[in-house]
Amino acid sequence: MEAFHNIKTVAKRELSGYFASPVAYVFIVIFLLLAGFFTFMVSRFFAGEQASLTAFFIWHPWLYLFLVPAVGMRLWSEERRLGTMELLLTMPITTWQAIVGKFIASWLFLGLALVLTFPLILTVNYLGHPDNGVIFCGYVGSFMLAGGYLAVSCMTSAITRNQVVSFILSVVICLFLILAGWPPVTQMLVQWAKPWLVDGVAAFSVMTHFDSFQRGVLDSRDLLFFLLVMGFALFTTGIIIRGHRAG
Repeated sequence: MEAFHNIKTVAKRELSGYFASPVAYVFIVIFLLLAGFFTFMVSRFFAGEQASLTAFFIWHPWLYLFLVPAVGMRLWSEERRLGTMELLLTMPITTWQAIVGKFIASWLFLGLALVLTFPLILTVNYLGHPDNGVIFCGYVGSFMLAGGYLAVSCMTSAITRNQVVSFILSVVICLFLILAGWPPVTQMLVQWAKPWLVDGVAAFSVMTHFDSFQRGVLDSRDLLFFLLVMGFALFTTGIIIRGHRAG
């Protein structure tokens, strides 16, 4: 119970920090505008004449590629820059409680931005008779995808006190997680690599697992993949922060 209380305290502190500045509102507005632009203008949602949100979800790996690192880059970089990380970690909480608390707060913030796209659900239901189960799976997959990117951003933020460097590192790592299973890349690999190698590389891609959610398949293996990405990145974050404390 004490551990849960400590995590909740850190999470509340982090969430209040987001909404104490215009950054949170700017991020949400940008996310909603970009999501709407790519869905209606680029994918031509209405021209498709289908009661589906595929045109919405298909852009999420690319939208999150830049927007999520922008949220996560400050998690530990700012604490180090301001010299408050030492103060935070001298409180009666463990390192992992601080990491989980900050991660959950940021993940909930991203979840809020995603929930605010609910007018799309109303629109597609007004225009036709969509499979809301598929839409629900798409939202679950999008939330898990955001969590995976965020955990990577948390890790890169712990490496350096420079937020720009943290942002760039996070974008590069997340881009690799996209390209490993992106169809154009896998098709290129097939020409010179063995099928088992191509499948192995694709298995590490967020695209491979996110596609299942878009099709309405809620597979435990896909959920486990994203949870493992989050767990590994947060575990690495803990090792990095303990290294800073020891130093």
